[in-house]
Amino acid sequence: MIRLNKKIKFKIAADGGSASGKTTGGKLIAKKFNMKFLSSGTLYRYCALKIVENNNKYNVKFINKVSKSITLKKLNNNKLYSPRVAELSAIIAKKPFVRKALKNFQKNFIKNSRLVVVEGRDIGSKIMVSADLKLFFKCSIKEKSKRRLKELRKQNKKVTLKEVKKALIFRDSMDISRRISPLIKAKNAISVDTTKLNIKKMEVKLVNLVKKQIKKKYGNI
Repeated sequence: MIRLNKKIKFKIAADGGSASGKTTGGKLIAKKFNMKFLSSGTLYRYCALKIVENNNKYNVKFINKVSKSITLKKLNNNKLYSPRVAELSAIIAKKPFVRKALKNFQKNFIKNSRLVVVEGRDIGSKIMVSADLKLFFKCSIKEKSKRRLKELRKQNKKVTLKEVKKALIFRDSMDISRRISPLIKAKNAISVDTTKLNIKKMEVKLVNLVKKQIKKKYGNI
């Protein structure tokens, strides 16, 4: 672990499509530099899961109630990664009232964090536009599908690669085409292609990027 001077304030936005490596990358950075971490996509997935459990019924009041009950512990749930929840989370992410409710959670989390990594799809472009470092993760659909299948098989042995690939393509197309806060690469974001990167190589690449940016802002760390 690299311990940063307590005077240093550093906030990182990590954006990208589904299974692009942004969550893994964000967690690697957070662990290495002892930063707080938030996966914004899990906020939408959590709301989607609650909607499924509520017989697919929801409105503004329901979403506001769910958003206020969110804790980091509740976001650590394998059920959030089922194909059904993935599809529904892309649909509700297009709803202004859903984005507004979850934006408040994210803004407060960032405001109360000195060192933080937040990953999602519109962090660098909408949620944390003044981030010290913006990263944009990408990966081939073939590799994405393999990664997500491995995750999902932990809770559902019957899920197929074809189903996973279909869900990923659907989610990315929904995110890119939505009118409100679409998935885009922020103007000053650095691209990170994880297709051929294993965990070790990804960590080395990301740690160097963070060190370089901190040094640029503060001098030697």
